[in-house]
Amino acid sequence: MNETETMKMAEFVPVMKTSELPEAGKTVVEVGDRIVALFHVSGTFWALDDLCTHDGGPLAEGQLDGHTIACPRHGAKFDIRDGRALTMPATQPTVAHEVKVEGDQVLIRLNEP
Repeated sequence: MNETETMKMAEFVPVMKTSELPEAGKTVVEVGDRIVALFHVSGTFWALDDLCTHDGGPLAEGQLDGHTIACPRHGAKFDIRDGRALTMPATQPTVAHEVKVEGDQVLIRLNEP
């Protein structure tokens, strides 16, 4: 990765308006070349790689219960606030990304695995 690409990765990127994701909602957005699951829970936005670390399942397609998302394939659960794996069969966390709101925009800054 060259210096320009590294700089871009460190920047917050606007992904949607706050009004586009209702409370207790979830969606998928693209940030650079990453697919990211975005959640809106208790008035706060959270972002994770849309990737179950057990078998690569699409987390955003799973059941959201509070701050927990369950992979739709085998039921592994992750904490949307920090990506921690909470239940088997997943044993490794998924990558959590930084999210901030400026005005009516949701912005994400990617973290590396």
